Amino acid sequence: MIGDGRIVVVGASLAGLRAAETLREEGFAGSLTLVGEEPHPPYDRPPLSKQVLLGRVHAQDVALPSRNAVDARWKLGARAVGVDPIEKRVILADGEQLAYDRLLIATGTRARPWPNADEARLDGVLTLRTNDDAARLAERLAAGPRRVLVIGAGFIGSEIASACRELGLDVTVAERGPSPLVGALGGTLGTYAGALQRAHGVDLRCGVTVTALKGRNGRLTGAEFSDGGRIDADVAVVALGAVRNTEWLDGSGLAAGPRGVACDAGCRAFDMYGIVTDDVFVAGDVARFPHPLFEYQMLSLEHWGNAVAQAEVAAHNMISPGPRRRPHLTVPAFWSSQFGLNIKSVGVPTFSDHVVIAQGSLREGRFVAVYGYRGRVTAAVSVNRAKWLEHYQYLIETAAPFPPAPGAADRPGSFDPVPSDVPSPQLLSHGPTVALTGHLPDRHLTLVRHEPSPTAAHCR
Repeated sequence: MIGDGRIVVVGASLAGLRAAETLREEGFAGSLTLVGEEPHPPYDRPPLSKQVLLGRVHAQDVALPSRNAVDARWKLGARAVGVDPIEKRVILADGEQLAYDRLLIATGTRARPWPNADEARLDGVLTLRTNDDAARLAERLAAGPRRVLVIGAGFIGSEIASACRELGLDVTVAERGPSPLVGALGGTLGTYAGALQRAHGVDLRCGVTVTALKGRNGRLTGAEFSDGGRIDADVAVVALGAVRNTEWLDGSGLAAGPRGVACDAGCRAFDMYGIVTDDVFVAGDVARFPHPLFEYQMLSLEHWGNAVAQAEVAAHNMISPGPRRRPHLTVPAFWSSQFGLNIKSVGVPTFSDHVVIAQGSLREGRFVAVYGYRGRVTAAVSVNRAKWLEHYQYLIETAAPFPPAPGAADRPGSFDPVPSDVPSPQLLSHGPTVALTGHLPDRHLTLVRHEPSPTAAHCR
C-alpha cells in the first residue's frame, strides 16, 4: 500500500468524492487535493430532472452525503486547463500549478449546447446538467409557461417532459429519431415509450428536427421544424446529450477525445499511442474502458452506479502495488422515473441484436425485456417489475444463452425474439447513456520513423 505522496483529483462531483473517500478509507495519508469547476460541493444529479423540477426538493438541497470526513484541500470554482505529464503538474485557469505523484481524472460531462449561439442566448433557452440549471428550469416551470419545447427524447428529455405533464404544462418533444429512448433501449421499447408519452398528453414529434429557435426582444417565442411545422413556446430545453470534458487534456499526450479518456480495466489512462500510464487514472462519465462481458468494446457510461464503482476501483489501484490491483468489471445499471413508470436496466441494451419480452407484457405496463447478442444474454430492462433484474444480471455475468428459459416464478411473456433495432447515434437527437465506441481511436496518428543519428558515412 502506498500511503503517502501527492494525489490530485480533477473533478469534484460523485466520482471525485467517492474516490477521495476510498483513498482515505484504505489508508492513504498523503496530500489530497480535489479540483472542481463548479463552486458547489458535490451534489446528486438524478434528483435534478425529477424531484427538483416538480418542486419537491430545492436544487441547493441535493448535496451528496459523505461516507466519512475527507481530509483534503478543496479547490472549488477552479478550472483545470492542462496537464504537464513530464513535470507532473495540473495547470489551473488562474495560473496555479498543482504538483502530483498520481492524478485521477473525473471531469465528467456537460450538457451539449444548442449549436446556434445567437439562438442559445435567447431568454428561455435552457439546458439541464447542473443544479444551477435545475434551479433556473424549475423556476421557469413554476411560472406556468404557455408551452415547453424539449429538444431531444433521451432519458433527460423524457424525464423533463414527464415533469411538465405532471405540473399540468403543455409540452412538445422533438426527436430526430423514430421514437423516444430508442438510442438507449432499441425499437421495441422506443415504440412503447412513444405511445406512453402521447397517452400522457405529450405533443411528440419524431423524425423531425428543430431548424430554428425564434425570438423577439431577446426572448424565446417559438420554434420551427424541418417538416415545416411551427410552435409558440416560452421555454425550450436543449436535451441533446452530453459532451465529455476532455478539451483541457489537449496536448497532454493522453488518449483523450470526444469519446472520453481511454483507460484499461484497472482505470489506468492510456497515452495517445496506446501505452498504459501508471500515474494517471480515470473514473466516471469521462472514462472509456474495455469490458470483457461486451467483447472488450470500449464503453463510456453516464451512470450513477458506474461512477461510484469505478471511482472506488481507481482509488484502490492508485495506492496499491500491481498484484493487489483489481479490475472494474461492474455490470452497468441505471434507472429512470417517468410518466408513472419505474424503469431499471442492467447490462448494455445497445449491445444486442434481438430482444424478447420475458415477463409480463407491454399492454399491462409491467414487464421485463431481455436483450441478446449472438445467442447470449447481454441486458435486461424492467418496467415496474424490478424484482427480476438480479436474476438477469446473473445471466449476463455467466453469458447465459439467449433467449432465456421462461421463469418458473412468474408468468412468461411472449418468447418470440424480435430485432432490437438499435439505431446509429448519428440518427438521433439524444445521446445514448452507454456509448459503445469499439476499438476506434479518437484521432488519426502519423507514426514517425526515427532514423539513427547520422554519422560521417550516412550524411546526406
